Amino acid sequence: MKSALGRVLVGVGMTVALTATAACGGQDTDDKSSGSKKPEAAESSPAAKEGLKPLTEAQLTKAALTKADLKGYRVGNTPDDEMPDVSVPAKPADCQAIADLFLLGTEPDAPARVSRSLTKLDQTDATLLRMGLLAHKEEDAKNVIGDLRKQSESCDSYEHTSYQYTGVKPLKAPDLGDEAVAYTMTSDIDGTKMPLTYTVVRSGSTLIVFYATNLLDNKAPEVPASVIEAQVTKLEKAV
Repeated sequence: MKSALGRVLVGVGMTVALTATAACGGQDTDDKSSGSKKPEAAESSPAAKEGLKPLTEAQLTKAALTKADLKGYRVGNTPDDEMPDVSVPAKPADCQAIADLFLLGTEPDAPARVSRSLTKLDQTDATLLRMGLLAHKEEDAKNVIGDLRKQSESCDSYEHTSYQYTGVKPLKAPDLGDEAVAYTMTSDIDGTKMPLTYTVVRSGSTLIVFYATNLLDNKAPEVPASVIEAQVTKLEKAV
């Protein structure tokens, strides 16, 4: 019998369920390869040497994209039960960081997370996007990015909650934020194969996570550069 988390993975992974949510309109939010890396700014104070502290959930919510920020997209909240606070071991263990990020999990845990689902109003485009903002201490955020970069280059396939993920490989990351990593893979959940593409940008102590899937196309879907840039820009202006 698969774990409760495994059932969540099915719910998150199935495009049909997400498409149904999009068709109903969702809940619009109108709240008021290897990675690229930019040079670190010089640290000149004791506070700077300690690194940036995690943002609060309220700060993340303020910084998250809304439909007002993205023309042509519907933006909805992600239910809390699709971001469980548990980590299930991956096999092999050196794929754990990539496995955890499937449900916006990290090691160590993010003190605060918010997530949004993005669907195009153009119904001929079947690409579905999920975005997450993960608050961390700056050093922890750097370590998570480092683990994802390393594993995207060394972890070809893995098993997680009885499901298979194959074809993990790095992609060219955008030159945004302080550093970024991107990779693709294919999930096999109860015989349904879906290509997935991830882009993760670190801006200070916050990780901006995007992943895209498209059940109607065997090619790895793209995370639109304009959407990533819009989220990075909004976060950096908000903080």
